[in-house]
Amino acid sequence: MLHFLNDVTITGVEIIVDDKDKVLVAVSTVILLFGFPDWRYRNLNEVLLYEGSFSDTYQTKNGKRNILGMVGTGAMSKTMILSKSTLHQGFKNKRSKSNVGIHEFVHLLDMPDGTTDGLPKMLIKRQFVIPWLHEMHKEIKQIEKSKSSINPYGATNEAEFFSVAGEYFFNQPEQFSKDHPELSNA
Repeated sequence: MLHFLNDVTITGVEIIVDDKDKVLVAVSTVILLFGFPDWRYRNLNEVLLYEGSFSDTYQTKNGKRNILGMVGTGAMSKTMILSKSTLHQGFKNKRSKSNVGIHEFVHLLDMPDGTTDGLPKMLIKRQFVIPWLHEMHKEIKQIEKSKSSINPYGATNEAEFFSVAGEYFFNQPEQFSKDHPELSNA
């Protein structure tokens, strides 16, 4: 956590960021990297915390504000935006399968190879790529039929599937393994 907090700035946008906010952002990273002590998020310089949801043009007032987290691209490259209230909620509910911090950091794990496609090259060894792709596409079909316990947002595309499955896996590992043993072993 200390490495992350030394490397990445956490900034409040029209809100005050306290130590608890910083710890929750950092914990979101540690959960994913626990078995990889030397790995760093080199594709992230700053996390912006908004009080609540925001629009695709980063607006917090008026308009369609349905975004709770985002990894930046283009001019926002190396920046992540998180809803502070949703970040906190993800750690309060012990039975939840959702966590916006984990979700967005899973996207960052997926990005270093240049594509966000649900296939993080640095984590998936080649012999696991085909089984993972098979299980991912099989489960997306189950989500589309409303026959999966994975968040329906996961059927959006492979990148979102990887992130929502990651949230579920890290928040409820026993339940995830019970409900999705093939994904757990892929």
